[in-house]
Amino acid sequence: MTSKEDVDGWSSGAKTRFALLPGYDEERVDVMNYWLVKSEPSVWSWDQQVAKGAKGEAWTGVRNFTARQNLVAMKKGDKAFFYHSNEGKEIVGIAEVIKEAYPDPSDKTGKFVCVDIKADKPLKTPVTMAAIKADKKFADMALVKYSRLSVQPVTAEEWKMVCKMGGM
Repeated sequence: MTSKEDVDGWSSGAKTRFALLPGYDEERVDVMNYWLVKSEPSVWSWDQQVAKGAKGEAWTGVRNFTARQNLVAMKKGDKAFFYHSNEGKEIVGIAEVIKEAYPDPSDKTGKFVCVDIKADKPLKTPVTMAAIKADKKFADMALVKYSRLSVQPVTAEEWKMVCKMGGM
């Protein structure tokens, strides 16, 4: 297994963990352990993730450097919203990081990483992008500000609000 230091010199220290994220705010560093990962359901759906069970699946194919740094910052046990992009445009479940960043086997260049995630639980009610955009409390959420970013940080407050909207 590759350590964080082996992946472009990233350490797991709190200050370096989020320094390159869009909208980086030093006050958010110590509480950041929530994420959002996006997938088109026709490519990889929540149901397919659930079917993988406890062994989970590698989250491969990320080819954006900011999203890559977010993958590097993920820690085992971190939670992530599972978002269906393009089709549905909604948060449908909660996943858990079960293996930290390692080289993405689908990347021939060797520049990108993946993490392993497993499905944790579905949201009772999917939370749509439209509902999030309609609520001004989410104006600074990465999903709203950086809507094309495939792996995003979520603050603890955003996490609580989305979970409440989703019936959790």
